Amino acid sequence: MKIKKSQSLLAIIVFIAFIAFKAQEKPTIYLIGDSTVRNTDKEQWGWGSLLPEFFDTTKVSIKNNAMAGRSTRTFIKEQRWEKVLNNLKPGDYVMMQFGHNEGSKPDTSKAGYRGVLKGTGEETVSLTWKDGTVETVYTYGHYLRKFIKEAKEKGATPIVLSMIPRNQWDNLKVKRADKDYGLWAKTVATEEGVTFINLNQISADKYDVFGPEKVKGFFAGDHTHTNKIGAKINAASVAKGLKLSKEKKLKKYLIKAKIKEND
Repeated sequence: MKIKKSQSLLAIIVFIAFIAFKAQEKPTIYLIGDSTVRNTDKEQWGWGSLLPEFFDTTKVSIKNNAMAGRSTRTFIKEQRWEKVLNNLKPGDYVMMQFGHNEGSKPDTSKAGYRGVLKGTGEETVSLTWKDGTVETVYTYGHYLRKFIKEAKEKGATPIVLSMIPRNQWDNLKVKRADKDYGLWAKTVATEEGVTFINLNQISADKYDVFGPEKVKGFFAGDHTHTNKIGAKINAASVAKGLKLSKEKKLKKYLIKAKIKEND
């Protein structure tokens, strides 16, 4: 009798250990970006908060490490990227969406703290702060390449997204980011051989169909930050972009019925 109890106990221990091992194996999608990816989830919502609805989270985890007000430059400067990098393991994914906070001229003023150089080249500008610290500022493309290169070195898969469209219109068409940050994101992704999701275009195409009056109801307080409805539309666009991509491993975790429902 004691032997049977011991065997049963051993079987339970083995089973628990197996479940724990499988849980550790589960890949994680790390999201990095700005307030359009992660926000307060009160009036303003980021799409990263709604993205888990489109994935089978019993098989893949999603960790939203985006932070409001950050650019590619400050996300690195504040060591936020370092924290993500330290947790990355082979088989994980990094989805990056930046562009809303990069536009100011980079300098040592409050306004220029977040700014980067435009484009995808290797131009630099040197800044000297009040404490004597010298900072080299690079282009938007350079910072994206850094995320991509270092994620790959950890065995993770980087995925580049263009920024969500703002509630800005021109002749009943939402303005696209296809001549600046959206274009540069695509260029870097193509050059580095990684998946690019044209989130800007996918969501903008939806907005065009909805029209200006309806789209106004997707935003909270300004033309950049979405409410929960708008965030869900953008999360659905991310899922749709992934479904249409060549990223075979990650797309198998998508809940296809959810995408179709919100397409």
